[in-house]
Amino acid sequence: MKIIRSIQKAPAGLLTAMVLAAAATTAAHAAAPALQGQLVLRPLTPQDVKDYSLGSAQTASGLTTVAINNPLYFEAFVNSAVPTADITNVAWSITASPIGSAAVLTNSPLGTNVPVWAPTDVSRSKVAGPDGRIMLRPDVAGQYTVRVVVSTASSGSTNISMNITAGTYMGAAVCALCHSGSQFAEDTYTPWLGTKHSHAFKDAIDGISTDHFSKNCISCHSLGFDNATNSNNGGFDDVAAQTGWVFPTTFTNGNWNAMPAALRGVANVQCENCHGPGSEHAAAFGNTNLANWPRLSVSFSAGNCAQCHDSMSHHVKTREWKASRHAVATRTPSGPTRYNCVRCHTAAGFEGFIEHAGNTNTYTTNTVYEAITCAACHDPHDASNPFQLRAANQYTLPEGTTITNVGGGALCMTCHHSRNGDAVTNIANYKVGKPTWAGGSSFGVHDSTAGDMIAGVNAITYGKQIPSGSHGYIEDICVGCHMQEVPTTSPAFGQAGGHTFSMTYNVVNGGVTNTLDAVEVCIKCHGEIEEFNMVRQDYDGDGLTQGVQTEVQNLLNKLSRLLPNSTYRADGQYVADGLIKSPSAKTNWQDKFLKAAWNWQFVNVEGSHGIHNTPYAVGVLKASIADLTGDANMDGLPDDWQIQYFGSTTNLNSAPNASPAGDGIPNWLKFTLGLNPLIKGLQVPDGVVWANGNSIGGSTNTVHIYTAAEIAFDTEVGKTYQIQGVSTLGGGWQNIGSPIPGTGSAISYVTPTRAKAQQFYRVMTTP
Repeated sequence: MKIIRSIQKAPAGLLTAMVLAAAATTAAHAAAPALQGQLVLRPLTPQDVKDYSLGSAQTASGLTTVAINNPLYFEAFVNSAVPTADITNVAWSITASPIGSAAVLTNSPLGTNVPVWAPTDVSRSKVAGPDGRIMLRPDVAGQYTVRVVVSTASSGSTNISMNITAGTYMGAAVCALCHSGSQFAEDTYTPWLGTKHSHAFKDAIDGISTDHFSKNCISCHSLGFDNATNSNNGGFDDVAAQTGWVFPTTFTNGNWNAMPAALRGVANVQCENCHGPGSEHAAAFGNTNLANWPRLSVSFSAGNCAQCHDSMSHHVKTREWKASRHAVATRTPSGPTRYNCVRCHTAAGFEGFIEHAGNTNTYTTNTVYEAITCAACHDPHDASNPFQLRAANQYTLPEGTTITNVGGGALCMTCHHSRNGDAVTNIANYKVGKPTWAGGSSFGVHDSTAGDMIAGVNAITYGKQIPSGSHGYIEDICVGCHMQEVPTTSPAFGQAGGHTFSMTYNVVNGGVTNTLDAVEVCIKCHGEIEEFNMVRQDYDGDGLTQGVQTEVQNLLNKLSRLLPNSTYRADGQYVADGLIKSPSAKTNWQDKFLKAAWNWQFVNVEGSHGIHNTPYAVGVLKASIADLTGDANMDGLPDDWQIQYFGSTTNLNSAPNASPAGDGIPNWLKFTLGLNPLIKGLQVPDGVVWANGNSIGGSTNTVHIYTAAEIAFDTEVGKTYQIQGVSTLGGGWQNIGSPIPGTGSAISYVTPTRAKAQQFYRVMTTP
């Protein structure tokens, strides 16, 4: 049976003339976008039916194995950049079908208001116009082939076919004949018996698992329930009708045992719920040469799970997942040449890596793209770990640290860590061109370093003990915060928490979109806060106590100003440009710069700007700044100068504004002038003269006259003032001296200006 739909267009000659005329009005004519045609099966979930008012439309899994008399919703995709008006023809046909089949292609009930299902396809693909959708209900068990030809005026054409298997349901007992540890297949049946799926109907009907079970719930708690009187595909509804079973009015122990054995055989969530009806697979037992073997579906698509887990308001996981970044994991690191990347960027690659870690041949060969979906993280066959997670409680980071007792967070850390191993080894190998990770010899960390950060490991510490925060002790770590429960009545619902894994959400007010932080999970420890950027300490030493994230960003900026740019010279003549930048390391950089660049990357790509582990993020940035400037406490005075004269950097007399000699001249000015801060100068009218050692009356008659600027300003008690300077307006303001507490009277501050062509000053106040 063949159905062809042609879209009428202007004559070719006229069309050409129109195109040429349009091109003549532009300076350059861009090449037509590639067609990028695809043929996909769209899942249709219970929530889709509600959202798009599809009435009695039957849901579908999106699998290529389907029960007879159940619908398949085909969609022809093209590149979203191809104008719909450029599509000249969409032709659908059935090119193969089983003997005796009278099935035909019919109009799809999905209108133009129904969007593309997979979030990862939304931005790159679109349905090929109003004729880009079609529906098929196979009427006989066997193989079908559906073909679509999409033609365009400018982007060429595509001819794509898809094979479909139609069958009837057999029940898990038949699957167990092979899949319970026989010589033909591994045992997936026995571990499945320990999952909640395996007794989902039993527990509900016996009143164990739910208090709201009804006839409307049967379809998701049984096998093949389609409520179609003429389906006859062996599903629960067919067997229930044959046995005369009546839905109980009271849910209590004994209801399950009272059911006919044949009906119990197609109850609960079984193998064929997720793989499709198995009659064709079972009938072809042992005949692996049969066309399109194994005639059964194995899919990582979230649409498969969404058959049940997408029905508001109780079944919210699909909605949450669709709002997550997992749902739109980039396609770039997939494909046959990117096998080192698929383990974290594709569902099949991740599953293979978890199940066969250490044996790359078993997981790098499947490089077909699929976003990070339900089946990537949850094992449908095995409940050994909580929530059927593929890994839990323990993970060893690539740099060597084994993290234990982290619950579900171990699964998150499997990807959210630096792929490039130990920091010291990375830097050493990078300098000599050796591999720094499995895929090459690039410098630095890899998105994202959250696992390393939360554990407080894998930064360059310069031999210091960098403190680590307490977030590492939260139950399940990542899961404990990022999967917080959000009520359906909250404006954050569907945007934050749960399977969105997001900690922020948007609220539109008066046409303005505001991004808010989901802080509810934080309040129990941190008290009443409104945002993550909570005020704690002046970590960056600028005299202003700002939010943690602001302080950490300021430290990142301060460190980046000290790092080389493209003009770097390895001969020792390099001077930092003082500009904020994203450092791009080079193999000829000195070790001190490579170490600092690693730490800058480590904190920057981690993404939380200190929230995951404030002490560690602040500590490693300060350590890098100290290593490059010699000023660990970032008070503007070199540590070795303070230690030389005062014994330590914490001595109150070593403070930049202190005047331990009693002459009123601060330490910072004496350091700038090269004077001993412990020697008192000779006070004269309007100034002070210093006589260090034997300099007066000595052999030199050189006179040094220095210039300075006086900054005078009024102050208030309870406020703190910070003088800042910059040589060019628009650049980065630098602190001059330390914060000055207000006294209630005017303050005069003198700072040297020698060796400065021009300088601008300002005074910042807090609070």
